[in-house]
Amino acid sequence: MSLKECKKEIRSNDMDLKSTALMKLTYLEMFGHDMSWASFNVLEVMSSQKYRHKRTAYLAAVQSFRRDTEVLMLAENQLKKDITSPTPTVISLPLMAIPHVINPSMANSILSDLLPRLTHSHPAIRKKTVVTLYRLALVYPETLRPAWPKIKERLLDEREDPSVTAAIVNVVCELGWRRPQDFLSLAPRLFDLLVEGGNNWMAIKIIKLFATLTPLEPRLIKKLLPPLTKIIKETTAMSLLYECINGIIQGGILDGVEGTAEGEEIARLCVGKLRGMMVIEEDVNLKYVALLAFEKIVQSHPHLVSLHQDVILECIDDADISIRMRALDLVVGMVNSDNLMAIVGRLMRQLRNAPIASSTEDPANDRGRQSGVVPAADSDDSDAEESLRRANQTSNQAPPLPEDYRICVIRRILEMCSRDTYANITDFDWYIDVLVQLVRVSPATKLSPVMVHDELSDFGIPESKGDVSYEIGYELQNIAVRVKSVRREALEAAQSLILVDRRAQMFPTSGNGGQGVLEAVGWMVGEYANLLTQPDGVMTSLLHPSTTQLPSHTLAVYLQAIPKVFAGMAGQDQISWTPERRTLISLLLARIVHFLEPLTTHPSLEVQERAVEYLELMRLAAEAASSTETGTDQSDFIDPPLLLTQAIPALFTGLELNPVAPGAQRKVPLPEDLDLDTPINSNLQYLLQRADLETISDADEDDVYQAYNERPHIHSEAPMTAAERLEVSKSEPSSYQNAAEEEYLDPDILARRKAERRERYKDDPFYIDPERDRDSGVSTPLHNILKSSNGDELDIDSIPIMDLDLESKDRGFSEQRGREESTRATVKRKPRRNFEIMIDETLGLDEPTSSRGSSRPDLVRSSQAKGKKSLLEVDSSGLGSLSLEGDGNSKLDIERREAEEAEMAKALKEVERLRLEMQRAAERIHPKDAPLEGTLVKRKKKKTKTAPIVSAEVAGEVVEGGGEVVTKKKKKKVKTGEEEQADGGPAGAVDEGVVKPKKKKKRRQVLLDEPVATGS
Repeated sequence: MSLKECKKEIRSNDMDLKSTALMKLTYLEMFGHDMSWASFNVLEVMSSQKYRHKRTAYLAAVQSFRRDTEVLMLAENQLKKDITSPTPTVISLPLMAIPHVINPSMANSILSDLLPRLTHSHPAIRKKTVVTLYRLALVYPETLRPAWPKIKERLLDEREDPSVTAAIVNVVCELGWRRPQDFLSLAPRLFDLLVEGGNNWMAIKIIKLFATLTPLEPRLIKKLLPPLTKIIKETTAMSLLYECINGIIQGGILDGVEGTAEGEEIARLCVGKLRGMMVIEEDVNLKYVALLAFEKIVQSHPHLVSLHQDVILECIDDADISIRMRALDLVVGMVNSDNLMAIVGRLMRQLRNAPIASSTEDPANDRGRQSGVVPAADSDDSDAEESLRRANQTSNQAPPLPEDYRICVIRRILEMCSRDTYANITDFDWYIDVLVQLVRVSPATKLSPVMVHDELSDFGIPESKGDVSYEIGYELQNIAVRVKSVRREALEAAQSLILVDRRAQMFPTSGNGGQGVLEAVGWMVGEYANLLTQPDGVMTSLLHPSTTQLPSHTLAVYLQAIPKVFAGMAGQDQISWTPERRTLISLLLARIVHFLEPLTTHPSLEVQERAVEYLELMRLAAEAASSTETGTDQSDFIDPPLLLTQAIPALFTGLELNPVAPGAQRKVPLPEDLDLDTPINSNLQYLLQRADLETISDADEDDVYQAYNERPHIHSEAPMTAAERLEVSKSEPSSYQNAAEEEYLDPDILARRKAERRERYKDDPFYIDPERDRDSGVSTPLHNILKSSNGDELDIDSIPIMDLDLESKDRGFSEQRGREESTRATVKRKPRRNFEIMIDETLGLDEPTSSRGSSRPDLVRSSQAKGKKSLLEVDSSGLGSLSLEGDGNSKLDIERREAEEAEMAKALKEVERLRLEMQRAAERIHPKDAPLEGTLVKRKKKKTKTAPIVSAEVAGEVVEGGGEVVTKKKKKKVKTGEEEQADGGPAGAVDEGVVKPKKKKKRRQVLLDEPVATGS
């Protein structure tokens, strides 16, 4: 089969051969071959009287015709003819083809032929006509107004065929979400159809339509609640069950009955059914939609959703990444003070134990999974078959986590813990340990060329670079500022993170993950330097050579912290100025000066400025320390230099920094004398010009060029062996309730927490410390009292006998059970402390920074409303402004009238312009011999010519050969008799050849070819 043969056959006069060739072209068109050249041949076959030929032609028209096809104008008459055919099978052909080829010009013309088909005797024709009318309305919305009364009549007819009713309900549902107010009158009929049932698809459409009607008519809520509850309890179709639950949520039914017994019952019923969809049905699609419904319910009933957190948290470890993300969004909404630690512990355990996903493990790169090809091997080759099906084998190891998912989990943890200014946190010591652990599991960041360029910028925002460790550092800094009672613990964590000798332990073993936290901890150790327990180690870490390789914004913070830590170390005025102290201070100042000197030529201007300022300050301090004499006698007290004890500490002490609201700066009034227009230095341009003329030496020029254009050398860390990087994997518990701190916190953090717990419970008689007395077994204060009173051997006879009250057995058992539970709670739970959290300072009334009042406005996700896209890929925005009442006052009608008026005014202006042109052309005078269209005359340049002067006496004489002087006629002035006598002429005669020249403007007279003869 070739295209040449098809072209030859389709041009034949044999209709059967033409139809066969058209069928072949339609088949080839499905493979991408163009058949638009055969559009006219499609019309020829379409006009055949045989149904077989018509069916082939209509299929070809659906495949090849477009809205701009030229033969559509010719096809319109054939479509009308087939629509009015008495044969139902023939009528079905244009009804199925019209939705694919219709355009606005055809829609209004075909409408009059389609409307009578709504009353056709065959239900199939009526059903197809309804769907075709909807497609016409999408293309040309005005066609829906005359068709709507007949469609409504079909819907209200109780004897109508169910298939036609289902089609009308489908169309009404598609129209209703744009203008639901036009369909409130159909609520009784739609309610009857919902109660009758029998068609799950139609029930789903009706429920969706009622979800848009209930906000307009709240009385529908009580009417719809019983049938929807019945469907939820009795239906076995999961699609209908989900749509019922979704309709209850979207339609506001759940919010409308909130606080009542019915509302609580329907909420529990929905949550229970959703749990069943996730547990009983092993379908990932049902699990996904159930999580979507849970996410909508959690906004109004978070306590009910939190009861099923075991099932939801199981989805956190699902192999499908989309289900993980849905579950992650859900747990953020259902978190409270009771389940915060359990949820965060489960997420932390996942981050700590799950491996990092590589590019080879990405399912998107699995070609076999994408194409659906199942690998196979010979039956006798079992090894090959095993190697081919390795991907299908299941493993107990947790699925690998992509870096994007890890970042998302860390941000969700920060969002849950910082919500409403840490309202859900009851133990800030635990939260500080979680933040430290998050630094250790932070993924590495990839530096792009744009990010490298921003590193050299002094005004770049580091948080916008995508490194989640900056957000972790911000949280640690926020806790230190807001919660004074745990400021010392937060500073201890910052101190452990900034120490160089603990970098390998506190940060990930590979990559640069977690490095962004150094900026925040550098600020903390400088701002609260008086709380440092290891100031010498912190100063050594700040002055370490690796510090110069940090990003510029982090290095600038380090430079700001160095003089603050130095002021805390050298600013004690109660210690005498001994030679030992002077030596230590001088050596420390020498180290600081040696560290700051190379940074004075750093590419970053911010680093340059701080290095130059603090370098001069440290040099002054070194000079003061060396010039101050020390005491020779140990008993004499020598005052240290005032520059070290008073001047430098005074630079960084004063008012305490408190959190400020984001909108507080806008509320600060501008000073009246503030002038931003007057230049600070009027000679700025002169100074800049002089700076451009100044030259520097070649050596300095080379140093500056090297500092600004060459990248600094980065010292690579010593390579680690594979054995050092290998981590022993631990088995995960099967339930979220077993997620103890040992499973997501590192051993050093656990050891410190255990020491604090032992110190806290050392006087508790119910606390058993297994490490206190390993040799003699359990040793508690109560055990020690019994042992001291009874000796080494226990005297059984000395035990007193007590009466047993059998009647109060149950009561005693319950009391004993209650005491045991309280004892367990005392042992397991830490006594709750009351924390005072500072709020943001502002001026005037508070302005909420977000809808949830989070202390982390950068973590609050902005909800963007997504427009609903039509499944038919047709712009149906015109239906939103179309009113079905027919009053002509809708938005669409007004816009159409305005467009018509504007078009009419434009046409009138064009007609008036053409009329004026015609009128001017008619009034224009044409010479007799000249053509009507005119003669093209070339414009010449004006040249100054000297014309002969002709006197007034000869101006009127006849020229030889009939020539005459050509002059412009002017009005003659009749002279009186006296003037005539003076001139020598007869009285009463006027010399027509004499023209009195005008004095104001001289005109030159042009002579004809013949010379002028002078008269006597």
